[in-house]
Amino acid sequence: MSEGASIGEVITLLKDEFPDLTVSKVRFLEGRGLINPRRSASGYRSFSDEDVARLRYILQQQRDHFLPLKVIKSKLTMWERGEEMPVPAPAGPPPEQLFQSASQEVDRDELRRVTGLSSRQLGDLIDHRVVRPEEGKPERYSAEEVAIATQAQRLLAYGLEARHLRSVRISSERDAELLEALTAALLRAKSPEARQRAAEMLAGCADAIARIRSAALSEELRALMAAD
Repeated sequence: MSEGASIGEVITLLKDEFPDLTVSKVRFLEGRGLINPRRSASGYRSFSDEDVARLRYILQQQRDHFLPLKVIKSKLTMWERGEEMPVPAPAGPPPEQLFQSASQEVDRDELRRVTGLSSRQLGDLIDHRVVRPEEGKPERYSAEEVAIATQAQRLLAYGLEARHLRSVRISSERDAELLEALTAALLRAKSPEARQRAAEMLAGCADAIARIRSAALSEELRALMAAD
């Protein structure tokens, strides 16, 4: 391909590997700065072997790893500079471990009995949205809410109040928003493979965030105990 290939020839070359590749897709990737074929004297795109290899890599990253273009572009930039490529993220816990919801729900009275919360304490936790009923079921609480209420009871026993615990729940909401933005493209996809990849990323990120928070809190408390 020493003379350079036209955009049509490139699509024909890659069609078997990427059946959905179109002229519009190639132009879109060029517009986003991921490929930069030179122009002939007459203004037509001319793809070198390196351009084709680069395009193939981009398409593989999208197809096999569902990576957003921003991430692919950063990987390409590192490759061009001869920098070390980032190590792939280690596998996190199985997504099913995070997303498998317990079918058992409890009502308000059972929640109080299981957690040892008083009616007033539980009311305060609900008012501050630390503990939340199931959507559309104002008096039913999931297994996750039971776990939250149980740990909230421990903190209340130490002297904290429901209003203090609101910040803990808000922190989790912000984490969820961050991960939603990270996996937005995958979550919008209809293919089972994309949904599975999103689930794996969410589970891995949730596990990593929980570990960071635990380690950071331990470090802060250790410094507190060591202070004169």
